[in-house]
Amino acid sequence: MGGLPRALIAHAPTRLDFGGGWTDVPPYCNEEGSAVCNVAISRYATATVATNGHATAPPGSDEPLVRAALRRGGIRGTTAGVTSDFPIGSGLGGSAAAGVALAGALAALRGETLEPAALAELSRRTEVEELGIPGGFQDHYAAAYGGALLLTYAGCVGVELLSLSDVTSDALARRGVLVYTGVSRISASTITAVSEAYRARDRDVCAALAHMKVLAGEMATSLRGGDLDALGEQIGEHWVHQRALHPTITTDRIEAIGRAAVRAGALGMKALGASAGGCVLVLARDGREEELARALAPLGERLTYSVDRGGFQVLAVMDQHGETDDA
Repeated sequence: MGGLPRALIAHAPTRLDFGGGWTDVPPYCNEEGSAVCNVAISRYATATVATNGHATAPPGSDEPLVRAALRRGGIRGTTAGVTSDFPIGSGLGGSAAAGVALAGALAALRGETLEPAALAELSRRTEVEELGIPGGFQDHYAAAYGGALLLTYAGCVGVELLSLSDVTSDALARRGVLVYTGVSRISASTITAVSEAYRARDRDVCAALAHMKVLAGEMATSLRGGDLDALGEQIGEHWVHQRALHPTITTDRIEAIGRAAVRAGALGMKALGASAGGCVLVLARDGREEELARALAPLGERLTYSVDRGGFQVLAVMDQHGETDDA
């Protein structure tokens, strides 16, 4: 199509954070380095952007993140909105997925294509600088890149795209039972509390973060080798250290999910994101995933997913003549 688009639809995936989350949050990452292992999944934030006069304001256009993205986007007379196919506050990195979808869509509306790292950083800066939301970088990179990642920090973000075979990707989606507890939570207060405990050099918090960072590297090794049994055990070990960061990270519902998972022979479980609600990931032994799903059904909604390999994607474009092209 010739000329710049008048409207555009794009999406970005959420993620499962296997290990190392919290180590990507300042000041820890600046002082100790970080390692995070995650995988993008097919639960998406979808952004719609349009030049004035083309469309009425899309759904979600009054959200603070949308207004912040429009300010950063710098295009006069533009509307934008964002929708999602996952629960808000679910611990899946949904706000970063929305931020990446908006930033990438607005760049495309300007005729620009941002590399994944630049897109992730633009989204992260918008969230931190415009909205004052504390947090790390892992969610934005998962949304921009897609696939499985090992993210490190030593003065700058290092990105390793982990090669997953189709067999491993399919097994991960089949054996990973993702349960939404039904409780949305605000992660900022917990993130702030853990950061303050680290600044005070709380011995238990510092030890937990160090163990979580090591486990992230071990998880990446398991994924490279397609060893989901080892990954499940590492997830379970990670949860022990994650729980030690702050009392609000676990809840009665999450503890009940953990007990039911043990009875169903699960390899390991952990709450996702900053927890205090949201989603829990439980990895089943091969062949026992349906048994596990039945055991967890009374405790929350199962969210099905597959591994997303594409990251940020433009889905459809309308040109100056009103013609639509599915990207």
